[in-house]
Amino acid sequence: MTQQRKVRVRFAPSPTGPLHIGGVRTALYNYLFARQTGGDMILRIEDTDSQRFVPGAEDYINEALAWLGIKIDEGVREGGAFGPYKQSERRDIYREHTRRLLDAGKAYIAFDTPAELEAARQATPNFQYDASTRMRMRNSLTIPADEVERMIADGTPYVVRFKIEPGRDVTVDDLLRGKVTINSSVLDDKVLYKSVDDLPTYHLANIVDDHLMEVTHVIRGEEWLPSAPLHVLLYEAFGWQDTAPQFVHLPLLLKPDGKGKLSKRDGDRLGFPVFPLQWTDPSTGAISTGYRESGYLPEAVVNFLALLGWNPGDDREIMTMEELIESFAFDHCSRSGARFDFEKGKWFNHKYLQMIPDERLAEMFKPVMEAHGVNPADFTDEYIARAVGMVKSRVNFVSELWDHAGFFFKAPESYDEKAVRKRWSEQMPDIMRELTGVLRGLSSWRSADAEPVVLEWIASKGYHLGNVMNAFRLTVVGECKGPHMFDITELLGPDATIARIERGIDNIK
Repeated sequence: MTQQRKVRVRFAPSPTGPLHIGGVRTALYNYLFARQTGGDMILRIEDTDSQRFVPGAEDYINEALAWLGIKIDEGVREGGAFGPYKQSERRDIYREHTRRLLDAGKAYIAFDTPAELEAARQATPNFQYDASTRMRMRNSLTIPADEVERMIADGTPYVVRFKIEPGRDVTVDDLLRGKVTINSSVLDDKVLYKSVDDLPTYHLANIVDDHLMEVTHVIRGEEWLPSAPLHVLLYEAFGWQDTAPQFVHLPLLLKPDGKGKLSKRDGDRLGFPVFPLQWTDPSTGAISTGYRESGYLPEAVVNFLALLGWNPGDDREIMTMEELIESFAFDHCSRSGARFDFEKGKWFNHKYLQMIPDERLAEMFKPVMEAHGVNPADFTDEYIARAVGMVKSRVNFVSELWDHAGFFFKAPESYDEKAVRKRWSEQMPDIMRELTGVLRGLSSWRSADAEPVVLEWIASKGYHLGNVMNAFRLTVVGECKGPHMFDITELLGPDATIARIERGIDNIK
């Protein structure tokens, strides 16, 4: 029956801090599947945990998804026919559904204090609140109904627990993992609602919301797989089993090295971001870097993340969002965790950087120029574009362009000592003076025209080609690296090139 309905998926983060890159991948897979099937993508904010709510986190989630090009069809900002899309605004809905379970005998009220629960844990090894222990506890199954009503009226804190019947095989049908069956006897009577903050727990809220929002596929991390049997039982308890969504539990993102789930500490230790955008902790002021601020392109991040746990069934690696949407299917998802290869992430960024037209790259480079004390207005857009175009194949990030192209905008103020020792002999100032004469005599400054004239002069004089050309480069660039030498001089022009050679003659010792 699920297949006959329009596909509707949801990404439902909690605003408890910055969005982890693993959550971003979950959102991406939801989005790819929704678009691939012509379905809807819902963003629901699960803010029922009032103790862990962090100011700014909801805006961060929206901004991160927008930066990545993950477009939301329904949500707090977008609106929609199935709102509200923030759980804290759906209290009346949860109260009504909690009451339905209580009236049907599918749930019960429990008054056990934290101290009483701790005493039970101490008295019973591996204690869990279930069919074997519930009749020894303080709840509506063991307390007379009139006393329960009096305690509620008096404001005694309570929770509502789901009443799980033992001895039943519960099957979760997962599109990725197949049928997973466990016996209900291992499940505890999970808390569904807390009177203290008048809010449901995740277990009740996500079931009710997914049903009312007509979600057809619940695509989430594998950490929720142990809860899935409980959720299957809740759908049954409400009589919604015929329209229950299909489950997909995605594999975890694993540490780049060692065992376990990728964490912020791994990023701090190995020097890569684990958040899409920079995050400033509102309580401590601590700043965590993001992929955007680290210079990653959103298209590269999306491509990189998509292939962590999924493949298109062939050897393609560079794929646009449109190509990912067209190819996406869960039968090409891995069941095991995907190791987070942050060096591969840099590789993707490098590849996408090469595809950016030089003119656009020049605009992206202008703030880097300003940060190095250079006014972009002092140069034509064409000049900047040609400069970055010459060196972009050498970098992974726009910020790295300065190390390779900075000399186009600032004449060298110092010279690489190692290169000076190797290439600058006593005769070299005189040779460089000769070279300036050759350059002044050029009829064309184009690279293809200038190069053969200079090389012929070096050969006719019997000079060492490598020494002369490297000394030439040293005076112009400041070190013995960079693009093709005559491409450099063509862009710099005769006046700047000759001025740099003369300055080198005066200053290199």
